[in-house]
Amino acid sequence: MATITLIQGHPDAGNGHLLDDLADAYLDGAAAGGHMAETLRLNALDFPLIRSKQDWEEGPIPPDIQVAQAAILSADHLVFLFPLWLGDVPALMKAFLEQVARPAFLLEEPAKGFASRRRLAGRSTRSIVSMGMPALLYRLYFLSHGVRSFKRNVLGFAGLGPNADTLIGMVDNMPTERRDRLLQRMEALGRARK
Repeated sequence: MATITLIQGHPDAGNGHLLDDLADAYLDGAAAGGHMAETLRLNALDFPLIRSKQDWEEGPIPPDIQVAQAAILSADHLVFLFPLWLGDVPALMKAFLEQVARPAFLLEEPAKGFASRRRLAGRSTRSIVSMGMPALLYRLYFLSHGVRSFKRNVLGFAGLGPNADTLIGMVDNMPTERRDRLLQRMEALGRARK
């Protein structure tokens, strides 16, 4: 049995988006697999933007971010769901990550700086990313630049890994059969904790 924290990063989550259905299917699969899972819906959290290095290093941590940090620390596996906006994670996800990934949270010995061991080491992740373009085009022509940057510069930097991804293209007007296959795939990933 594993503990999973699912981070729903769609800024408009809860309004019938594909990512909402995929998150629900993943959670159903996790429950069927005997895993404990919880969801953080970023659009429901209350936190400001970080506007200075001092605020990032020493500023007060908003209560919703403290809850998120505890959920992340307690997880064996993290699942990030977000739409690709302007080739990258949405601004809400970026602001959340800046709040969560403060030195005192990421590092066992913050005084050593980034030479310190990462507290999140050993946790696996999966990023589930929706987009309007074909996923193959994004992989081959754009070289998955936004997702690769997220995996390397955020997840890898935080000590997380291995970091898998699922890219879902052509989400507008998706045929029912394809949507059903995706939901089954998400349920299987949740059951297997992948």
